Amino acid sequence: MTHSTTGASGPQRMSDAEGMMWRLEKDPFLSSTFSNISILDKPLDFPRFVRRIQRASIVFPRLRQRVQPAPANLGAPFWQVDPNFDINNHVRHIALPQPGTMRQLCDLATLFTADPFDRARSPWQFLVIDGLEGGRGAFISKIHHTITDGEGGVLLSMQFLDLERDAPEPPPLPEPDFSDTHPDDEAADVLRAALNDALRIPLSFVKQIRDTLSEPTQLPAATAENAANIRSLLKQLGDTDPARSPLWTERSLRRHLETLRAPYGRLRDASKELGGTLNAAFVTAAADAAGEYHRRLGAPVESLRTSMAVSTRTNDEETNAFTLVRLLVPTGEMPIEERFAAINELAKSVKSGSDGASLQTIAGIGAAVPTSVLTRLARAQSQTVDFATSNVRGAGIPLFVAGSRLVGNYPVGPLAGVAFNLTLLSHDGNMDMGLHIDAAAISQPGLLKECMEESFENLMRHAPTPTPSSVPEPMPMPPPEAVAVTSASGSATRPRWWRRRASRSTTT
Repeated sequence: MTHSTTGASGPQRMSDAEGMMWRLEKDPFLSSTFSNISILDKPLDFPRFVRRIQRASIVFPRLRQRVQPAPANLGAPFWQVDPNFDINNHVRHIALPQPGTMRQLCDLATLFTADPFDRARSPWQFLVIDGLEGGRGAFISKIHHTITDGEGGVLLSMQFLDLERDAPEPPPLPEPDFSDTHPDDEAADVLRAALNDALRIPLSFVKQIRDTLSEPTQLPAATAENAANIRSLLKQLGDTDPARSPLWTERSLRRHLETLRAPYGRLRDASKELGGTLNAAFVTAAADAAGEYHRRLGAPVESLRTSMAVSTRTNDEETNAFTLVRLLVPTGEMPIEERFAAINELAKSVKSGSDGASLQTIAGIGAAVPTSVLTRLARAQSQTVDFATSNVRGAGIPLFVAGSRLVGNYPVGPLAGVAFNLTLLSHDGNMDMGLHIDAAAISQPGLLKECMEESFENLMRHAPTPTPSSVPEPMPMPPPEAVAVTSASGSATRPRWWRRRASRSTTT
């Protein structure tokens, strides 16, 4: 899961998409930080957890790297080794005040997620939390999207997850040696790569983009490929069709978080019965709830636009492999099975790639646009979207962290200018969801959660009634030996300790 141009211990250039996400941080409304609330059956063993995260920071070199802007902002920023790396700056331990409710934990998570990273350090943190009611514990993981995406975060978590409560710790790894790294050499490498970035986009193409953005009707003469890319950029970023909600018109930096849970098996069976996919059911429930929310507040709306994250991952070494697509989903009053059929057809068109340019294509062209222009375009584009959805595949078996069992996993997706983000993470037979809300846009978050719960229940009524003799089928999970991680040297390895424990767990 590394992206490197000069080696694991030297400077590593961000991809165009990562560079774009980092540049967009100039506008706090466009932050791409995401987090996850993990609920535990008891407080975890904190020293043991710190040792595991310390080990993970050796396996994944990016966790020990900070962001360095390219000289004169020529091209994407770089990752460089943080000479002052200290695990205590990234893993912290607190306790909730009594009574330690889930509401208190969610409020803490919104504040923690919104707090900007210290740019002098690598942009990730873990907050371990004791004092949750019922004798439980929790931790919140917070990662900037430039480090990895949701699926990459699941792979990274394998470095501190166990398949048994009292599993032996993996063997320690030697600390990386950067003694042969010289600042002057690194600076030269960064400057050389930055100049290569600048030469990668011809000045004539930069002028074409500038002229097109100033006068879109006059597409300048260009090669067929460049002209197509510029048209895609205009289609994706230049669309000014406003968001459809008559209620969700305000935007702010005030956040509210709700959590939901639905059984994986029932929703999967309902999706099959209705002739579609689980992801279509997820988006259908979100659209159905959004429409019902508007009807109950006396402002019915026939359609809303959602932004959906679609994975493009082809191997486990990719740090960020996704694209964003926009769908105009039906939200008027109709039977939920009709809504499902319509959204399932929309999802098929997305899968076929009919929505236009990928995130990488847009980011590559966006690299030629000044940051001030890029943030303005991105803010305008976010105003065309009502809500966002994302579906991340997790583990279908019991998991443990430093002696505690993981009993809930609620993701907190970035808002980036929309009214709410509903992100799903499958876990141990359940679909755990974080409903991240802009509190200025949605005045009654409790009502929206209630509508969501009702919509999922209405969908699951279409699942066939199980027979008494039927045995619940476990949620599928990639076999551990199919998952590759990255060693400190940057090469793909498969940890034997994980495979041994995975085999032992699945045969008991």
